[in-house]
Amino acid sequence: MQIRKGNIKDAEIIIDFQQKMAKETEDLKLDNNTITQGVHAVFEDASKGTYYVAEDDGKVIASLMTTYEWSDWRNGCVLWIQSVYVLPEYRQKGVYKQMYEYLKQMVIKSDKYLGLRLYVDLTNERAQKVYTKLGMNGEHYKLFEWFK
Repeated sequence: MQIRKGNIKDAEIIIDFQQKMAKETEDLKLDNNTITQGVHAVFEDASKGTYYVAEDDGKVIASLMTTYEWSDWRNGCVLWIQSVYVLPEYRQKGVYKQMYEYLKQMVIKSDKYLGLRLYVDLTNERAQKVYTKLGMNGEHYKLFEWFK
């Protein structure tokens, strides 16, 4: 398995993964035009985020996106992990773990990145167990949000 930065050639599979993830985790059907524009916006403007993909024999089997949060308290950038999707037949085989370790090593070697964060739906207990096993914790902050 290989972990690499995503590129525009991966857009269609990432769009498909996002549709599947929304349906699976929140029983949502995303508007295809909106998600297509959203994924392409990331590839057109790197300040919006970066996609990473996992490949097995050249087949993209997982993807995630990182976005950036500036911390004035720490004078550095925190990477937020978002939009995680692993094909069902590759789950519980360490795919996300390898992607997480790839990002963690990137942060460790970087002078500009300070750490990794993510949010998880409170009902997604399977994902919470994975994140806990990797040494992450959800004890420090509670996420509040408002969307129009």
